[in-house]
Amino acid sequence: MKKIILLMVLLGFAYTTNAQIITIQDQDTEQALELVTLISKSTNAYSTTNSKGQADISALKDAEKIEIRTLGYKTQIKSYDELQSSNFIILMEPSNISMDEVVVSATRWNQSSSDIPSKVISISPKEIALQNPQTAADLLGISGKVFIQKSQQGGGSPMIRGFATNRLVYTIDGVRMNTAIFRGGNLQNIISLDPFATEHTEVLFGPGSVVYGSDAIGGVMSFQTLTPQFSLDDKPFITGKAVTRYASANNEKTAHLDVNVGWKKWAFTTSITSYDYEDLKQGSEGPDEFLRPYFVKRQDSMDVVVTNEDPRVQTPSAYSQINLMQKVRFKPNDNWDFQYGLHYSETSEYGRYDRHQRTRDGAPRYGEWKYGPQKWMMNNLNLTHSKQNSLYNQLSVRLAVQNFEESRISRNFNDANRETRVEKVDAYSANIDFTKAIGSKHELYYGLEFVSNDVNSTGTDLNIETGVSQPGPSRYPEATWASYAAYVSDQFTINDQVLLQGGLRYNFIKLDAEFDTNFYPFPFETASLENGNLTGSLGVVYKPADDWVISSNASTAFRAPNVDDVGKVFDSEPGSVVIPNPDLDSEYAYNIDIGVAKVFSDVVKVDVTGYYTHLKNALVRRDFKLNGQDSIVYDGELSQVQAIQNAAEANVYGLQAGVEVKLSNGFGFSSDFNYQYGEEELDDGTTSRSRHAAPWFGVSRLTYGAQNLNMQVYMNYSGKRDFEDLPEGEKGKTEIYAIDENGNPYAAGWYTLNYKASYRLSDMFTVTGGLENITDRRYRPYSSGISGAGRNFILSLRANF
Repeated sequence: MKKIILLMVLLGFAYTTNAQIITIQDQDTEQALELVTLISKSTNAYSTTNSKGQADISALKDAEKIEIRTLGYKTQIKSYDELQSSNFIILMEPSNISMDEVVVSATRWNQSSSDIPSKVISISPKEIALQNPQTAADLLGISGKVFIQKSQQGGGSPMIRGFATNRLVYTIDGVRMNTAIFRGGNLQNIISLDPFATEHTEVLFGPGSVVYGSDAIGGVMSFQTLTPQFSLDDKPFITGKAVTRYASANNEKTAHLDVNVGWKKWAFTTSITSYDYEDLKQGSEGPDEFLRPYFVKRQDSMDVVVTNEDPRVQTPSAYSQINLMQKVRFKPNDNWDFQYGLHYSETSEYGRYDRHQRTRDGAPRYGEWKYGPQKWMMNNLNLTHSKQNSLYNQLSVRLAVQNFEESRISRNFNDANRETRVEKVDAYSANIDFTKAIGSKHELYYGLEFVSNDVNSTGTDLNIETGVSQPGPSRYPEATWASYAAYVSDQFTINDQVLLQGGLRYNFIKLDAEFDTNFYPFPFETASLENGNLTGSLGVVYKPADDWVISSNASTAFRAPNVDDVGKVFDSEPGSVVIPNPDLDSEYAYNIDIGVAKVFSDVVKVDVTGYYTHLKNALVRRDFKLNGQDSIVYDGELSQVQAIQNAAEANVYGLQAGVEVKLSNGFGFSSDFNYQYGEEELDDGTTSRSRHAAPWFGVSRLTYGAQNLNMQVYMNYSGKRDFEDLPEGEKGKTEIYAIDENGNPYAAGWYTLNYKASYRLSDMFTVTGGLENITDRRYRPYSSGISGAGRNFILSLRANF
């Protein structure tokens, strides 16, 4: 470590530059624009503006074509000489109409979205500040293109193109967050991320296995956290923001502070956020089945059923959370850039709300069911080298160590035995990524990846009356999961109108597990799996004109069995128990999508993408036998034995459509609509709707912006799913759905009407407020175990300095 620091210092002494600073502002308000990207493809150089709208563009000197882009503004193309003639001051025109933006998720490198055959969207910091999402899951939901399921307030499981959970990939600062215990059931790991510390968010729709490997079947969600910013002159560059927020539906009390201190070579960013949410209150108008008439309370060594004074309050759903981040950046010269990041997140205990609605023999099923504190820590080091040579134009190395901890605490109603199951995962990863321009036609992206997970799982049973504890069965075996991969992708520009992009990846997965047979008589004590997987993609982008893009992409993806698939023991639903199955293979997806985007007269943009995905050898839960028996006693109940098996095929197809209209006098309109249909094969050869293919959903917005004011009136909505159209596995979950006239569960359609506004009081202060769910609808998104917020007043004050 001392040698690395010494190397950095020596490199720092060699750093000399004649910086040329450009300033970029909003044309109407002259407000500084942060995160504007300036790119020269001919020199493979780029720069990004800081919070004062400034950037050093010395690396772009003499460039004939510099593309200036940021979300929500018209792209400009200038030469360096033109920038110089404008005294290095650029005014950008606001516009909701844009054919391209700078994205990184497709290849891990900066690219224009219009050059990518897959669909990629960005969520701007400006939109995040206006919408005030409470969690990172809500942040994705504001896009109108990602469906969010929740089983409790402390949760949020994205659904993309009919896939979810361990068939999606999450990355933070380019580091894979997925672990070997990411399950097929709903996941809440995404709430560990902090929206206030998020600089840029992207979603790549469809397979991404060529770059991201296992699990990238439905899409990739990429989060870039705050990047430390350097000083562009001889004075320290000090900037940051402080935010406080209140929301009425759950009495949210949130406070955030981040500070950046930068010099010419060193920069530091510190971020801290504290969240506190009380029980969530739902709306007054809607299905009565969603009301909460009672809850369980422990009194005098007994579980008692207590009448809920306000059945709209969903008890227990309260929780709190803290997020910390520290980043250090060192740039000794124009070629080297070192970044180190420390991230930490921890929640309080929080109730699994949907489980508290279950009953057995006319009484509540559980006296307790909660998650223990969810903890996540990541240390990552990222170094980038930019210099043209025979191997690369740019090199990026990412080294990361992540530590995950989650636990489940449950106790049956009036049962003294409390079961605690704790899972810990240590995840190590190393990525080496290269980009290389070959002539003027080819841009090559290639790299190597290594990922290793160590899984530790323990169980403890405590008698809460006597205080005596003893070991209990663990949820998972002791296990290791490792992935080794190499990939290459080529972007070939045929001419100004046609571009091809294709890639291949080979992935080798190895899993070793050791089972504890003291509690369950498994016919095996160890399991070992090895999987080799080859995936590829081929896409084309055709641009008949600057305002017209047609694209198509054919790709494959895979998901290798992980420890959750091979070795989990848990109760999936009343009367069923899932047991380990060490005999599994990877599942494969085959996908094709076609997209068309057209801008009409710089006023209207229409964007439509259709897709079809076939999942083969799908890992699904099916009836199974343990030592010849199809049922065992689990948690005091005779339960059907099930296991994850390669037992099905699935098909998903759908449509994503969007329209943006630039109206006069600062007004605008936009709408996004998503339709997906999924079905999977059942044991008897028939088919059922896929669990993670949500009903149609979308958002429509009327916007207004002028000077310091920004407003939106918008409607979120989702379609109905009748009982006959529910997945077979959902039909038995009567506790989370509305009930139809025949006594059967169904997913009720819903909408919310909302208003948001922000006003810039001064260069320093901005106030943001809004009223969500104005009509106070009582609604519950498909497959969710908790209702959305009722009428919700939000007020936030932000100070930039």
